[in-house]
Amino acid sequence: MPWCEDCEKYWAPSAMTPDGECRDCGADLDAPDPAGADPSDEERAPWHFKLLIVMLVVYLVYRGYEMFFA
Repeated sequence: MPWCEDCEKYWAPSAMTPDGECRDCGADLDAPDPAGADPSDEERAPWHFKLLIVMLVVYLVYRGYEMFFA
């Protein structure tokens, strides 16, 4: 979280100006990159979560088939 030395307080990235400056004194703060800046840095779901979803779908299809056709 960015810290303003002049104002002595923390700033949320959404509370700063679009240029990454303090709203009170105009000091330049170390702002984090915007959320959509680089799509290659986005967090993705881990492989075991994807496996869990696939196995859940397979199980539900099996139980649905068993309920209607067996």
